[in-house]
Amino acid sequence: MESFAKDSLAGGRLPDFIAVGPPRTGTTWLDRVLRGHVGLPEGRKETDFFKRNFERGIDWYAAYFRNCAPDLPCGEICPTYFALEESRRRIASLLPKCRIIITLRDPVDRAYSYYRLLHRHAWVKTGFEEAVMRRKDIREESRYAVHIRAWQETFGADRVHVCFYDDLKAQPQAYLDAITDFIGIPSIPVADSPIAEERVNAVTEAPRNREFARRARQLHLWLEDNKFNRALGILTDLGVWRFFAAGGPKFGPLADDVEARLRKVFLPDVEELERMTGRDLTAWKIPRSQRRPANETHDRNTHP
Repeated sequence: MESFAKDSLAGGRLPDFIAVGPPRTGTTWLDRVLRGHVGLPEGRKETDFFKRNFERGIDWYAAYFRNCAPDLPCGEICPTYFALEESRRRIASLLPKCRIIITLRDPVDRAYSYYRLLHRHAWVKTGFEEAVMRRKDIREESRYAVHIRAWQETFGADRVHVCFYDDLKAQPQAYLDAITDFIGIPSIPVADSPIAEERVNAVTEAPRNREFARRARQLHLWLEDNKFNRALGILTDLGVWRFFAAGGPKFGPLADDVEARLRKVFLPDVEELERMTGRDLTAWKIPRSQRRPANETHDRNTHP
């Protein structure tokens, strides 16, 4: 096992690894499974330091890791970094030897899951297909090949681990073993983890009131950024965030025609990803209605 960075900054440390996403690819599951086995930000999953909190300074960031065990690697799982060149450059400037974990998922499934998350926080008003066309972030975060190449060029291919959500669903132990080996910790038995086989952070319904949902999300982020962890915990235990983020109409399955059109949108990048990784991604290119039943691993309505 390699030695881990122990440099102190205002009583804290800096990450040895960062899982950069993109969003809705099993990153919340990964955070919960790894907690207790590595050092992760105290009191929150995503600090967004290298995206929107960089001006708060390195000591603000390092303080999140001040209580991490010195004999374990520490890291962050923040999926908002994946497609942002500025975030990548900032990480490289401060953590040039950082290990990078990239988690990939069927781009259409990922985009629809992300859309539902945006809808829950009242950040989109339009239908899904229109949102994909209007919002660059939804499309950009599904351009896997382009951004993987950029991360590899920045940190070196040996410091970038690419994994697939399909493998998490099919073989969670092997999926997790590859990650723990990459960051340098012993295997974590999936069977011993209370949440390792659970679906986490699923979004199945819209908020009951868009304005209240938006304000609740803003409050949640403000409390996180200012490290009011006790207040956050109380409100979470009371179910405040769940109340404002749900209670509206349930999201239906993705329409076949919309899926087919979006598969064409993402097809060039999927084919480039196949060439880069040598992995057969046929299932990402064919609409579900056109697949043979034997190729179906799980119904689209079960996606978180």
